[in-house]
Order: sequence, then C-alpha cells, then structure tokens
Amino acid sequence: MKVLVVVASVNELRNIKAFEPMLAKEDSKVIVIDEMNETLRRRNDEILEGIPHEFYGVRERSEWFKERFGSSFSKYLKVIPERCHAETSFGFLVAHEEEPDIVLEIDDDVFPLERQEMVRGHLDNLFSENGVTVSSPQKWYNTMENLELNVDEPVFARGHPYADDVRMENYEWHFQGGRCVLNMGLWTGHPDLDALTTLYYGGLDGRCRVKAIRPKRRKVLVGRGTYFAVCSMNTAFRPKIIPAFYQLYMNFMGVDRFDDIWSGLFLKKIADHLGDGVSLGGPAVYHARRPRDVFRDLKCEMDGLAINEKLWRIVEESEIEGKTYWDAYNSLIEELAAKVPGAFRNPDHRRFLEAQIEKMRLWLKIIDKI
Repeated sequence: MKVLVVVASVNELRNIKAFEPMLAKEDSKVIVIDEMNETLRRRNDEILEGIPHEFYGVRERSEWFKERFGSSFSKYLKVIPERCHAETSFGFLVAHEEEPDIVLEIDDDVFPLERQEMVRGHLDNLFSENGVTVSSPQKWYNTMENLELNVDEPVFARGHPYADDVRMENYEWHFQGGRCVLNMGLWTGHPDLDALTTLYYGGLDGRCRVKAIRPKRRKVLVGRGTYFAVCSMNTAFRPKIIPAFYQLYMNFMGVDRFDDIWSGLFLKKIADHLGDGVSLGGPAVYHARRPRDVFRDLKCEMDGLAINEKLWRIVEESEIEGKTYWDAYNSLIEELAAKVPGAFRNPDHRRFLEAQIEKMRLWLKIIDKI
C-alpha cells in the first residue's frame, strides 16, 4: 500500500520517527508542513533520516502554486492559511497529485502504543467489512462514548454541539459493518476536548484531569444522517474524498480550531449522500498534549462555538446533488451560499462564513487544475 503521511508542525518530529517501523512496512512518505524555521527543519531532517520525507514551508508552497497557476498563483495560494493546523490542506493537494492508496494525517504530539499497529489498523478499518454501526435520533454521536475514561460523567468531544437535544446519548446500535472512505483513530492520554471543557476539568495549562484509557470498540461506523466531531489528530482517508475535504481557513477573524470539525461535518454529509461509510475507533495512539494557553484557545473558539450551533443544522437541512465528491461539494457550497446570509445575524459570523465559501470554491478550482 502506498501511504502518504501529512503532518503540520512547529516542533521536533520525534513522534514520526517512533512510527518508522510501521511506515517501513508500507510504501510511505511524510509530507511536513512547516514554517521554515531553518534550525528546526535541519533538526527534523536528521530525526526523519531513513523515512522518505519532504518539507513544505511558505516558500515551497508558493513555488508549488507558481508552477501550476503562473502569474495568478497568489489568488490560489491564499486558500492555504499560515501558522495554523489547517495548513494540512496543502498536504492533501500533494496527495491528490501523487495518488497514494491512503492519506494518513498525524499530529506532532501523538505516539504509537505498544502492540498497536497504527498503519495496519487504519487500513483494516478502511478496507474491511467489519464493524458496528451507530445512529442517533438527535443526529450526533459523541466520539468520547467509544473511549473508556477515568471519570464517570459524560464528556463531549471538541466540536460536539452544546445544545441539549444533541447531547442526549440515546444511541441505536446495529451489527453492520462495511468499507469506509475515512477512519478516525482515537487516543489514550489526553482526549480531544475544547477549551471550555478543559477549563471545567481544571486544565489551566490546556491539560485537564480527564484521561482516556482505551477505545471500547475497534470500528464504529457512524450511520447515515448522524454526525460526529472529526479530529485530525490520527485520521486516515482514501484520496477520492480530497475534493470535499478542504480544511477550512482558520486563524482568521479571531476564529481557529474548527478546521477539522467543519470539514468533517461537510464530508459526513457528502459521504452519506454518496452512500460511503465513515468510521472511528482504532487504531489508538497516545496523545501527549503539550502545555498550552487554554485561555487563548478559549478566545479562538468562542465565535466558532456560536457558529457551530447553527452551521451543522444548515448542513443537515441542505439538499445536495452529484455523483462524485467534487460535484457534491460544489452542490453543498451553493446551499451554504444561499442559506448563510439569512441564518447568521451577527455580521462577523456571516462575513467569516462567506469568506470560507469563497475559499471552498477556489479549492475546487485548484483540484480541477491539478
């Protein structure tokens, strides 16, 4: 299997080196999206010795767009944000050109677990017919339900809406598996929580007392019409979804940390429309979250939390068309363009989403070109 690993980082990539034995079993290459800190890049080049890898900082990304779009390159380059996790979109463009069997997105603070074959675990969940299916009358499944935690009360993942009607965990289970286009691996250690939840559980340094011990089930397919918070920390997908998997433009108008959440929301709507499966569960990794400014995270998330409560309902109510991921994404874009102005009274939220829609349209033009 040809595996392309995408990681955005401003840190040493010792975790990627730890995955080397698993990557060596496949035809793999690592795409590093960085900020061109030359000292750090030299260090990472040494750390990744023996693993095929390429670096793409601002300069390399600019050259990539120049080669493909000539003098009009800057318009398309601006689809990729700077200095935020959503830069991984560029790695997806590289994958779209190189056509690997799967794309594996890994954060720089996750590490392999003993006796866990991370790459093979993703391949199994993507291509096997195994698994169980969960659906919810409330339209959302809390991914934390599939984790054994060290606390007894319900804890909800980053990106899960706060409204009471979508926090009722009366799920319906079906003994039905299937192949998938995306698989989200879960985590031990620090789970993926928003800043508000982290603060509630005492995480003044961004790391709270809630810990994940292990996943409960290896493969859970999320049923048609049910959404979940897609976290890009440990996620694999088939390249055919790339036209519909743009990581939205973050670090913009004070909003960040919703790129994977909203791109996952859009993808789930489209995968359901096309009849494709999406799963979560294994393989698990250990999340060694670094200390961080939780109040900065909270500030970056506040407008996103408000937008999230409305945006998912707009997506749910949208009627999309198309037989490919490109066509269905284009159809969803037009639905959003028609519905966002009337749904968001806050002018900043409206302008923010209108800017996202413009970037999404450019994303499809880039896909067409390459």
